[in-house]
Amino acid sequence: MGNTKFAAKNVTGWKATVAISMANYIEAGSIIAAASSLTLWQTYLGFDSLGVGLLGALSANALGAAIGALIGGPLTDKYGRKIIFSYDLMVYMIGVALIAASVNFPMLLIGTIITGIAVGAGVPVSWTYIAEESPKEKRAAHVGAAQLAWSIGPMITFALAVIVAPLGLLGSRLIFLHLLIIAAIALYIRRGLPESKIWEEQKAKDDLDKANGIIKKGILKELFTLKPNREALFLLLGIYLFWNLTAGAMGYFMPYIYENVGGLSNMQANLLQSFLWMFTVLTTFFVFMKIGDKMSRKTLFTIGAVMGVVAWIILTFMPMTWPTLITFVILWGSAAGIGAQAFYALWTSELFPTRYRATAQGFMYFIVRTGIALWSIALPIIMDTLTFVVAGIVMMAFLVIHLIIGIVLAPNTRGKTLTEIEEERYGHIVEDDRSVLEKTN
Repeated sequence: MGNTKFAAKNVTGWKATVAISMANYIEAGSIIAAASSLTLWQTYLGFDSLGVGLLGALSANALGAAIGALIGGPLTDKYGRKIIFSYDLMVYMIGVALIAASVNFPMLLIGTIITGIAVGAGVPVSWTYIAEESPKEKRAAHVGAAQLAWSIGPMITFALAVIVAPLGLLGSRLIFLHLLIIAAIALYIRRGLPESKIWEEQKAKDDLDKANGIIKKGILKELFTLKPNREALFLLLGIYLFWNLTAGAMGYFMPYIYENVGGLSNMQANLLQSFLWMFTVLTTFFVFMKIGDKMSRKTLFTIGAVMGVVAWIILTFMPMTWPTLITFVILWGSAAGIGAQAFYALWTSELFPTRYRATAQGFMYFIVRTGIALWSIALPIIMDTLTFVVAGIVMMAFLVIHLIIGIVLAPNTRGKTLTEIEEERYGHIVEDDRSVLEKTN
């Protein structure tokens, strides 16, 4: 892993969680840095709504991240958690540096794609590592720390966008440079992280099985043939894809919507979004992290999902006055802190075996972000031709679908170790498979 003479040392426990979570800050921050400056780049470079959709579709918010996750997930399971989180930030730094220095649309687009790939590669390993290294009675708290960082990133980035607004596009460039600096600090701290103990144990078992001639099914085949996997995929894709078709598009395009539909200035739009993310930070910390390991997770999920639906009903059908917008940001911001992303990060790390935990996450993240990419291309066009109300109704429908799936299928994993959950869900299947293999051999 290279020379660690100058690397941070003894990064374990909450220090490890914070070190990994820092990536979520810069990853979410890069999405918001692009979103908050979208109209500025459009004015500077003169691209149309198709260009806006293309940047959104290939960004860290969509297809760029999708490709990265599809690559990073399997590499994480094959070579370990440490190697991915040690190097993905280097790629990220190249991407944000290109964006910060962009002087034409191709340069901006290439920087956006590189940044997106790095973000996608880092997300599965981050959630996987945190869950694997967390105590069973505090797993929601530790996983919630990643969600907290993901929320702090946009809150601070939008606030910075307001502060540097008088500088115009230069201000946006400075925001991307701040993300590059934070990435360099995170990369330094991460080098002191140990490999995941659970992954090392699983790797040793796999090596022993291979030495004994036990041949296991291919990961993708097992992902779809085992009933527990199919159930988990349906639940996790159901809540995360449909929620993200609204949340992901909103995260990238909301300032654009505020400005083009609500008539707000760029500064007002960014200030409003910073206000929204403040509520996400508060509910993530004081609700999800504090009681996510203590109360019914299904109940907590349901509360957040219902709040999200109500928020979009208000935004879609009421005039975009300040009372309406403030009500929306309070409801949606609070809901997001205890919403689908927090639970997806938790459940996706709990419901799959260690052998392909990150691969499953990467596969699902690919599907989700690809879905957002397609919707990101369509959304600006729908708003231009069919009005925002039509787009809002579609996004409300996405939220209702995710709410129903979550209520029906939310698992009961609270207070159990990852090993206990794996044995409970897969133990008999693994034993049956091995018995067959041993008889065959």
